[in-house]
Amino acid sequence: MSYLRYVAIGDSQSEGLMDGDELTGYRGWADRLAEQLAAVEPAVTYANLAVRGKLAGQVRAEQLAPALALRPDLVSVMAGMNDLVRPGFDAAAVTGELEAMFAALTGAGAQVVTFTFPDIAKIAPIVARLRPRVLVLNAGIRAAAQRHGVIVVDTFPHAVTCDARMWSSDRIHAAPLGHTLMAAAAAHALGLPGSDDSWTRPLPPARPVGTLRRVGSEAVWVGGFLGPWVMRRLRGRSSGDGRVAKRPDLLPVAKHEE
Repeated sequence: MSYLRYVAIGDSQSEGLMDGDELTGYRGWADRLAEQLAAVEPAVTYANLAVRGKLAGQVRAEQLAPALALRPDLVSVMAGMNDLVRPGFDAAAVTGELEAMFAALTGAGAQVVTFTFPDIAKIAPIVARLRPRVLVLNAGIRAAAQRHGVIVVDTFPHAVTCDARMWSSDRIHAAPLGHTLMAAAAAHALGLPGSDDSWTRPLPPARPVGTLRRVGSEAVWVGGFLGPWVMRRLRGRSSGDGRVAKRPDLLPVAKHEE
């Protein structure tokens, strides 16, 4: 199928954090997918309504209606991780927000693509206790998607999605290589010409990391990223406060120069 109007909604991953910077702008997997869509159909237009820090309910409340107003024929929905890491996580409530978006978008005639989440225990062992939450949320996403004909990019079964080289130093946002993989996974799920399952294959072996260096890295991560994140939560603040969508309108897709 050829898609002409692609809209991305969600949080920081879809906004593209860590694939670029605040000065030059963020690219991200959704931008990369739009470029692959444009390679197939140059007339495609693309909007990205995602904003960092948003909970699933906020994505539904703030982004769903603007997305529907753009009359998309393809929508990507990625949300839930910001809910998952908070105290009081309610998997049923989060799944309900996602399913409401699936129902509204598919009911308007759009093809929807969504993602499960990778094994957080392998990405950041210090928060391995959150793994059961990932399992139950992923199960809810798969079930809701099946009820509404939503395409699921199932990242959890593939070890490559937990490779440290796929993630930025904060272990929350994908690195450029991770965004590239996510775009390739979505293209494969959508059956775009030239896509295949190569995204599922492991990377070449990395150089082993010694125990001392690994422990030091954990300490740096806790102090530099986990601690500040917890403080923002305690203060009721979000990284998305005051921010707006980076690409609120459907626009032609320019070819990115590597």
